[in-house]
Amino acid sequence: MAEKPQSGTIFGVPYNFERPSVGRLLSSYWQPGKGMLVKKPFGIGYTINLASWRSWVVLLVVAGLLWHERQGDGPESEVADDPVEVIIDD
Repeated sequence: MAEKPQSGTIFGVPYNFERPSVGRLLSSYWQPGKGMLVKKPFGIGYTINLASWRSWVVLLVVAGLLWHERQGDGPESEVADDPVEVIIDD
């Protein structure tokens, strides 16, 4: 019986189910000269390349959005508890 491949692509999305090593895990997140997204060391899809400055910008924006959401300073926090009256005219 033929063995199934442990890595490859399906519909252009990479996958890798080989047992990860420490060296491969570390080197996959730091690849200078590559784009912002690189293949994951284990699993399906892509991950962020920490050698790219664009990745750090994305991480800072996400962290800022999460911080702002947890602060509860947005207009949604004031309006969410008020009852809403709906009037339907026939």
